[in-house]
Amino acid sequence: MIHYISDQNDSQQNHKNTPNDNHLLDAYSQTVTKVARDSSDAVVQIRVDKKAPQQRRRRTRQPQTPFGTGSGFIISSDGFIVTNSHVVKGATKILVTLQDGRQLPAQLIGDDPATDIAVLQINAENLSFIRFGNSDDLQVGQLAIAIGNPLGFQYTLTAGVVSALGRTLRTESSRLIDDVIQTDAALNPGNSGGPLMNSFGEVIGVNTAIINKAQGLCFAVSSNLAEYVVGKLILDGKVRRGIIGIAGQTVRFNPRVIQRFQLDVKSGVHVHSIEADSPAYNAEVKSGDIIVGLNTSKVSSIDDLHKLLDEKSIGTSIQLEVLRNGKKEYVNVIPAEL
Repeated sequence: MIHYISDQNDSQQNHKNTPNDNHLLDAYSQTVTKVARDSSDAVVQIRVDKKAPQQRRRRTRQPQTPFGTGSGFIISSDGFIVTNSHVVKGATKILVTLQDGRQLPAQLIGDDPATDIAVLQINAENLSFIRFGNSDDLQVGQLAIAIGNPLGFQYTLTAGVVSALGRTLRTESSRLIDDVIQTDAALNPGNSGGPLMNSFGEVIGVNTAIINKAQGLCFAVSSNLAEYVVGKLILDGKVRRGIIGIAGQTVRFNPRVIQRFQLDVKSGVHVHSIEADSPAYNAEVKSGDIIVGLNTSKVSSIDDLHKLLDEKSIGTSIQLEVLRNGKKEYVNVIPAEL
């Protein structure tokens, strides 16, 4: 005899789950709306006028000044704004529109094409601002919220999750940005330079790129790297940095590796390629090495390596501590200036 599950039991079970499902939906909605409410006033729209490309003169048409649009976010009460370097590239005039409708001219403080980060400043009062969070604390699957101005539509919010960590992305300057965040929070042209935020309304990344014709593949520069670059741009107007001619990715160690090598770090930088024609001396580094130290400093991420390869490292012989073929070894490199 065949026994069928009664519809009544299904109905009771579904009814039993409804309050929990509604509660979860409400919690999610409340989180997203709170971030939107607390952060929206700090997100701005950026319009950039650029030089017109040289063209043959035409009698029937007047030359027009091309322009581009993007997003940005205010990080201080004195009007500093973070955006992408490619948004303001070639700008002859920059106009910022605030959420309250004010339109203000902006000054370019500095930009760093190597990380696709730029800093602007506006002169205004009563500015809202948002703060950077710690991208080292991110986990795959956690909530990610993007706010920006896609396709000219001012103020649009999308939400998703952190899809992956430790990605590598090539910028317009042909340099690889390491430790990039991948998210499925929908981004479109115009979102560039806007904030990617966590559930606490902290900036965890600066939205920078999408892959055309791909679904849910969007990328953001990690907040720790962005915050470091922003600080340098505000103080010096540029970032002088050393390069050692490698491309790497942050990798996490399992406890056995940490115990075997008696490491003080839980992750390192895996070298997956080496630039043979690099101006830096890197002949002693090999593909597959995992960097865990630089001189006396520990290296647990690409961010650590970027910070240690500062202007003081340029032209100076430094020692890398690496894991290679089951052993801990030391190799020398001499950084060149980027």
